[in-house]
Amino acid sequence: MAAARAGWAIVLTGGQSPGRAYELAAEREPDWGAATLWWGDERCVPPDDERSNFRLAREKLLDGLSEQPREVHRILGELGAEDAAAAYDAELEGVRLDLVLLGIGPDGHAASLFPNQPTLDERSRRAIPAEAKLEPFVDRVTMTLPVLCSAPEVLFLVTGASKADAVERAFARPPSPDTPSSLIRSAEGRTRVIADAAAAARL
Repeated sequence: MAAARAGWAIVLTGGQSPGRAYELAAEREPDWGAATLWWGDERCVPPDDERSNFRLAREKLLDGLSEQPREVHRILGELGAEDAAAAYDAELEGVRLDLVLLGIGPDGHAASLFPNQPTLDERSRRAIPAEAKLEPFVDRVTMTLPVLCSAPEVLFLVTGASKADAVERAFARPPSPDTPSSLIRSAEGRTRVIADAAAAARL
């Protein structure tokens, strides 16, 4: 993975779609020693919980590497949403992100930015608490829209027929808070989508 070799600051995603991509990334580039990792969102659970986005990345990516990333900035979900968001917000101050990886939920959400929620209006903070609107119904911490859009590379990874409607709304219709993923576009670079045939069926 060129981003790892180049020592980029990479934002990882959770959900159902990225696991295989992480395994392939570890196989093809086992040396991530120059890279810095962040997470776009996290559930407020311990890092070894099966619902944890960090655990997904550890099992599918980090455990397969020969050289671990130079820095790993995990969201401390076990602190609770308010404290974890405050800590992550401070940690992100002055940080320049290079690549943001995102999935899309069947409702069109991305990270933990859910449809028509006040979290979509946040412009001053970098990380905030978020209430889950889909399972698992646990509190979340999420990066905000300006942070997710700040990277020169934004890449959506989407798989499965259950995402087809959301993908169509995100990429074939005008941006709308009904579909938060439609609001996330790189402000100064490029936004790309990698979708399997089932997820892209309505494009």
